[in-house]
Amino acid sequence: MIAATKPIRRNVAHGFSFAVGWTLLMLSGCAMYQYGPSSLYRSDIRTVHVPIVRNMTFRHDLGVRLTEALVKEIEDRTPYKVTGDPNADSTLVVTLVSENKTVLTETSSDDPRALDASVTVEANWMNRRGELLLQNSVVPNSGTMISFSQASRFVPEAGQSIDTATQAAIEDLAERIVSQMEFRW
Repeated sequence: MIAATKPIRRNVAHGFSFAVGWTLLMLSGCAMYQYGPSSLYRSDIRTVHVPIVRNMTFRHDLGVRLTEALVKEIEDRTPYKVTGDPNADSTLVVTLVSENKTVLTETSSDDPRALDASVTVEANWMNRRGELLLQNSVVPNSGTMISFSQASRFVPEAGQSIDTATQAAIEDLAERIVSQMEFRW
């Protein structure tokens, strides 16, 4: 009777050690896998300096409005903290290149019925060492600045204005720029 229980104990012991070894092997294979929102952003960056957007247009308030939208979007969607310190871990530099409105449809008396307000910017995000963190996924190695353009439609007859359409375009641009701050897979 004693001789018969030794092989059973030995098989149970081997089975248990095999299960533990297999579990450790599987867990070690997934050790570098991350999940959740923290996996979308760089772990080496904690602070972002966002200087006032340089405005190359005649509408002087657009640079400040875009800066505010960028700061709000970074604070809301990313784990990064926006700081006024130029020695932050990274710096997001944005230049507002152009803004315009385009008439899409007119009435018979040549009054604009529907228009597009568009805003074009160039952005660059770099770390403290000067390495580029934003990467153009469409045209790799296209230079240091990446262009973004956004349009928003408005209808003056319905009470909409160029200011509300431009603000919508600015908010969409801020969302698109911050989306590019996500870590590439």
